Amino acid sequence: MSATVPHSLLLKNPTNSLKPTSLATQFGSFPTNLSLPTTTPKPFAITCSSAAATTTTPIPAAASTSASSNRVFNFAAGPATLPENVLLKAQSELYDWRGSGMSVMEMSHRGKEFLSIIQKAESDLRELLNIPSDYDVLFLQGGATTQFAAIPLNICQPDDVVDYVVTGSWGDKAYKEAAKFCKPKVIWTGKPDKYTNIPGFDSLEQSPDAKYLHICANETIHGVEFKDYPTPKSSNAILVADMSSNFCSKPVDVSKFGVIYAGAQKNVGPSGVTIVIIRKDLIGNAQPITPVMLDYKIHSENKSLYNTPPCYGIYMCGLVFEDLLAQGGLGEVEKKNKKKAQILYDTIDGSNGFYRCPVEKSVRSLMNVPFTLEKSELEAEFIKEAAKEKMVQLKGHRSVGGMRASIYNAMPYDGVEKLVAFMKDFQARHG
Repeated sequence: MSATVPHSLLLKNPTNSLKPTSLATQFGSFPTNLSLPTTTPKPFAITCSSAAATTTTPIPAAASTSASSNRVFNFAAGPATLPENVLLKAQSELYDWRGSGMSVMEMSHRGKEFLSIIQKAESDLRELLNIPSDYDVLFLQGGATTQFAAIPLNICQPDDVVDYVVTGSWGDKAYKEAAKFCKPKVIWTGKPDKYTNIPGFDSLEQSPDAKYLHICANETIHGVEFKDYPTPKSSNAILVADMSSNFCSKPVDVSKFGVIYAGAQKNVGPSGVTIVIIRKDLIGNAQPITPVMLDYKIHSENKSLYNTPPCYGIYMCGLVFEDLLAQGGLGEVEKKNKKKAQILYDTIDGSNGFYRCPVEKSVRSLMNVPFTLEKSELEAEFIKEAAKEKMVQLKGHRSVGGMRASIYNAMPYDGVEKLVAFMKDFQARHG
């Protein structure tokens, strides 16, 4: 990484120790095959603004091309690529967070430093999504998969009926988990058509006494995305959405939902953080068998600090939220996402069948683009050649095969542009 990149003190020169040589004596009990520096490390200097220790410094601008030359375009579905300027900001604060004398990874989760981090992360997320004051924001663990159980345990009783619209693998998994704790009903499934579409809302035969209607807003594996959201027919029912793979990719009217939940590792941070946005009046009615770690009331009362949370992950989410706000908010982010998706889908559709996307055009995901080759025997070669060009993780999910390009918020337009150029060249050579 170029030394000219701002805030790049740490990790840019791994051959230099950041500790004085006198610490070497403290490692005497370590295995002998672990070597320590034999020369005195060169002194270094830190240049910061006078207010750096007490105020939030801006997320730096995206790194220059030279600084990015060793990085690949990572099209993984999650964990996924993070904004490069966010990574550089985290790098600059890794060893000593804003003059605190310690890394975020070392902080007590009940200390004033980390409290300022989690409180600002929540505040920025509320601003991004315009979350109403009668909703709680919880930073949890266990992934969205854990919420497949937490939702029914907190929202309904064992004999309650709930409705599920199953538009892909994750909706199906959520339904199956809910069957352990209530009486879920699949009112529509896209399985017969291999999960390539979404139903018309008027055709949904909702249960009149359902406690909630569950959807997966964007199916990561199959690449289908709700462009609008159904309304529960029962006045007592709420809409629940797994938004893991399109969370903070566009504006959302939170007030339409009773619960929104999402794993962070696709659009807003590293793996390990799960975000739950829940209307406050839904908290406090958990089934007696609910484990304490799945009880929303416990986490709400303790401000997401009932036990040690994923502190560094929450810090990283906070940096991403700052970056999204700096871009102009989710309206601007959505425009960028549409532009990226458009050139990729146009390339697929304009290939005369060489590339194919099975998803109905009106519900194609802006985040996850699955596609196949007309000549399936070329798919392995496509992935291999793309990797040589520093475009990685394009292999489709093991359950569906083919390819998949995940183009989340942090995937730059240049990355999609490069993929498109490669696809056209590959077709010219193999078509």
